[in-house]
Amino acid sequence: MNDPVTDMPLVNPGQPGAFMPELLHPVHHFSARTIDFSSQVALMAIINRTPNSFYDAGKTFGLPAAVDAALKAVDDGADWVDIGGVPFAPGPTLSAADEADRIVPVIAAVRKASNVVISADTFDPYVAQRAIEAGADVINDTTGLQNPDLARVVADTGVHLVITHSLAAPRTVYPRPTYGDVVTEVAAFLQDRVNAAIDLGVAPENIIVDPGHDLNKNTLHSLELTRRFCEIASLGYPALAAVSNKDFIGETLRQPKSDRLEGSLAAAVMCILGGARIVRMHDVGASRSTVTFTEAALGWRQPAYLEHNMGDTNRPTP
Repeated sequence: MNDPVTDMPLVNPGQPGAFMPELLHPVHHFSARTIDFSSQVALMAIINRTPNSFYDAGKTFGLPAAVDAALKAVDDGADWVDIGGVPFAPGPTLSAADEADRIVPVIAAVRKASNVVISADTFDPYVAQRAIEAGADVINDTTGLQNPDLARVVADTGVHLVITHSLAAPRTVYPRPTYGDVVTEVAAFLQDRVNAAIDLGVAPENIIVDPGHDLNKNTLHSLELTRRFCEIASLGYPALAAVSNKDFIGETLRQPKSDRLEGSLAAAVMCILGGARIVRMHDVGASRSTVTFTEAALGWRQPAYLEHNMGDTNRPTP
């Protein structure tokens, strides 16, 4: 097998030390891109068009700022942009029409300018329909398919669906979540929701799962999911790790959001080695380097070039 970019032979794909999940449908076709999750990790960038978003505190709330941020993420190496208008965190309800007005223009503008994979981060069927009409390839539902009508919209349009583990109703408090075995229970929840989605007409080859780090989970739960990510990947569907700058990283390292990059990258690599095939990250440039290096170390791609100790004399790498 050759690398699709360099046309050079891939080196020892699937090195020991990493879990290689047996995917039921490794190759996924989006509207303008095809991703083979058996030998590629997709880098998902985060675009929040909210006035008080978790990470950027509203910097991408304005329409031009949101579009510019999405296209810059593509330039920086994102394979995928996730565009949302309502945070998961508890808060006041936003009408479906207002949510759609936030994200649909961004999706339309990005689709016009790029063939990047686009997901709409929403749990509302009306918003999902509008987003798909604007060019979204994926609906990213953080509620674990609490509204079956969302699955029906996905099934009718043939787009992809991300099914995420969470326990709370949308935008509500879920105090002190407890689990007997968090990974086992999350995996069982996801399998149940996958079965429900398929029963509602969603194509199995269009399903992605996300264990939902920090969503109705404390730091110990999220660390356990990171360590045992292979059990989520073993479900057989491409698994998404949304770990970037989350509170479990901050609490583990005693760091505010602005200082969590290194911990976020470490968590992403751990999840990739555990079988994650999509990582949702804020800092696209640093994450692109991290994902590319990890893919090369796994034998899925060649280095960009080879000079060090390749000739009769040693030359320092520029």
